[in-house]
This record gives sequence, C-alpha cells and structure tokens, in this order.
Amino acid sequence: MYLVLWIFFAYAFLGWCTEVSFAALVSGKFVNRGFLNGPVCPIYGFGVVIVLACLEPLRHNLLLLFVGSVLLTSALEWVTGFALEKLFHQRWWDYSNEPFNLGGYICLRFSIAWGLACLFVVKIIHPTVLLAIRLIPRPVGIALLAMFSLIMVVDLVATVRTIAKINRNLGQIDELAAKIKSASNEFGENLADRVLDAAEKSAGFREELADRGEDFKENLAELKEDITDHWEEHQMDQAMRRAERQESLEELRRRLSEVMDRRVFGQRRLLSVFPHRRSLDHKQALDALRRRMEQLREGRKR
Repeated sequence: MYLVLWIFFAYAFLGWCTEVSFAALVSGKFVNRGFLNGPVCPIYGFGVVIVLACLEPLRHNLLLLFVGSVLLTSALEWVTGFALEKLFHQRWWDYSNEPFNLGGYICLRFSIAWGLACLFVVKIIHPTVLLAIRLIPRPVGIALLAMFSLIMVVDLVATVRTIAKINRNLGQIDELAAKIKSASNEFGENLADRVLDAAEKSAGFREELADRGEDFKENLAELKEDITDHWEEHQMDQAMRRAERQESLEELRRRLSEVMDRRVFGQRRLLSVFPHRRSLDHKQALDALRRRMEQLREGRKR
C-alpha cells in the first residue's frame, strides 16, 4: 500500500503537470487544469496504478501492453465521466463531436493517446519514479503520504461543496429567469389588454352619445365631466398597477444579478478549466453564468 500510494500521488502530480503544460502551450498562460484545487489530477494516478497492477506481466510485449492500456484507460475514463455526471448532474467533458466515441465519454483518438502514453510511462518514466520513491526514507515517506492524503481529502470536500453551491446558484438563476420572463409576458399582455379595453370603452362612450343624441344635449357638459373623472380614475389605477409590476420586475432582475455575481470559491476555475462542461438540468443558466463571468473579466481588463 505504501508503494501504491506513492505511485498514485506521483502520477497524479505528473499528470497535472502534463495538463498544465499543454494548456500553457495552447493558451499561452497558466491554467490549473485539475478537478481539484491542488496540483494533482487523481484520474492519472488511478490510471497508472490500474495499468501497472493489471499489465505488469505484459510489460515486455509492447502490442499487448498497448492494447491493454487502451482498454483499461478507456474504461476508467468512461466510468469517471459517467459517475461525475450522475453525481453532479453535469457533463464534465464531451467527445460527442469526435468520431468513434462512446456516449461522449470516450473516443478512439484519445484512447489511442492514452495507450501510447502508458507505453511511455511503463517503459521510460516508471523506473525513474520507482528509484525516486525508494530514495525517500520510509518514516519520511509515511509522513508525507499522510500529509498528502489529508490535503487531498480536504481539497475534495471543498471542491464538492463548490460544485453543490454552483448547482444551487444555477437552479436559482433558472428560477429567477423564468419568473422574469413570466412577469415580462404578463406585463406586455396586460398593457395590450388595457389598450384594447380603453379603445372599446372610448368607442362605447361615443356610441352612447351618438345614440342618445338630443337627450344628452342639455347634460352634455355634466356627462363629459363624469366620463373624464371616471377615465382619470381608471388611468391612475392602471398606472399604479403598472408601477407595481415594473417594480416587481426590477426586483427580480436585481436578485438575478446578485446571484450571477455571487462569489463562490473555485467557481471561476472550474468553469474555465472545463470549457465544454455542461449542466444537464440548467444548461441555459450555466451558459448565462459563463457569459457574465466573461463580461466581468473583460471589464476588469479595461
């Protein structure tokens, strides 16, 4: 177990270094590419441990080692993607646009890349890693492993809490957006109804005046005054209702802005590290949150 844990942490760190280096070459800047906040990518550690444990007897047969590595790493990636999706209701990566993909979790191109990477690790990197592990005094090694394990557990808990908060925020964003849309539609419909109602009443008054003709000539001034008073009272009532609806609409928009600008530890990193990550339950909310973060980033640059 001592050796297995060291191999896990060693390759989790080396995998993180590989991801960061690749991202730096592509984007020209440092990006923490790990699922966790610390400098580790656990999936690489698990992958190498599984490959070494299962394929050690085949290490001298390059073809079988390659095929076995492709199968094992692909299975690990598929299970990890599926588990993350079911746990957090989010798709963290998606190979649906890649040819020969399986459910978008794995694809042939990356499976072959993992197989070649495992050949490189087993034949070239691993002997050096084993030598480095054996050079560490065992008491020191045990203390370091205990420290690394504790830090990773704390990091994992913090990351899971961050994802849970993001999911809650996305739910609130969707809920507020739906209320704003409903209130806006109601406001527009009521405005149209009021216009039609006013037109009908105005036409009705004109028809009534025309029908009664001579009967209203003597009291025309009084009738016009009553109509004007009634109309003004109706208008004031409608204006108050419009103001109340507008105030309610503005309050919903303010709350939506607060939720979208809410600071959540690790949120920006998780959204930027996994650009193809999508929410199964709140897709539009996640897209809106990404756009909002991009606007804030651009605003700070200016």
